[in-house]
Amino acid sequence: MNIVVNEDLKAYIDPLTADEYASLEQSILAEGCRDALVLWGEVLIDGHNRYGICRKHDLPFNTVQNTRFKSMDDVHLWMIDQHLGRRSVSDFQRGVLALRRRDILLERTRSTPLPSEAPATEQADDGAPPWDTSASVRTMPPTREELARAAKLSNSQVAAIEKIQKQATPEVIAAVRSGELSINAAAVVATLTPEEQQAAAQGGAAELKEAVKRVRDSKKRAKPERPVEPAAGAAAEPVEETLPQLRMRLDTLQQEVARLKIRIAEMEEAEKPAW
Repeated sequence: MNIVVNEDLKAYIDPLTADEYASLEQSILAEGCRDALVLWGEVLIDGHNRYGICRKHDLPFNTVQNTRFKSMDDVHLWMIDQHLGRRSVSDFQRGVLALRRRDILLERTRSTPLPSEAPATEQADDGAPPWDTSASVRTMPPTREELARAAKLSNSQVAAIEKIQKQATPEVIAAVRSGELSINAAAVVATLTPEEQQAAAQGGAAELKEAVKRVRDSKKRAKPERPVEPAAGAAAEPVEETLPQLRMRLDTLQQEVARLKIRIAEMEEAEKPAW
């Protein structure tokens, strides 16, 4: 049997730690490779670590074909679903995977023509998420609330992970993945310049925590005092509006005038005598 290992697919999910890999190897040596490797044609989709261990020790293994895949996006979505359901995946990893799912479905929404009568998406009987991953159907990408539910995280955690992905340096991301830095703390550090993030990461956990404290303290000092509300009956000072705000307000007023004109015409027509 010819099995092809796609390095991009192998690296799509964060690798096992050294301890996790050693534990899996000991389990396979003691009990054999109990779970079948998943293939798409000749390409290995799931079971890269098991495949490597079995080849290393010349152990037998079984394979199963997944014939439902139509594209590499389908493969990625399936891999994401498999790992989101595993207890060993960290909160940060689940958030990253859920955001990858969102990005794939968002791109699919943009590239797939909208059918004239798209059926409503329902919860699948097999417990799959309530959004269709078929490339032939255009559906709305999941909301942040749906992402949070799928990843078993809070909305704020998903938002923090998204900020980390966009703004954090590789050193800070590595600290989160290793558990050296919490998700919320990493999102705070990610607001620093890349140079400041790298310097903090090089100082280890203590320096990272100190950086978090400095950022939070600076935000407290910069927080403006709550404005004093005017006394009852006092005239409020006019708020200066920007040009885009004024244009938006003008457009809203013009739309309201147009609606009133139509309403007046309808009322005048209704009041005309029937003869």
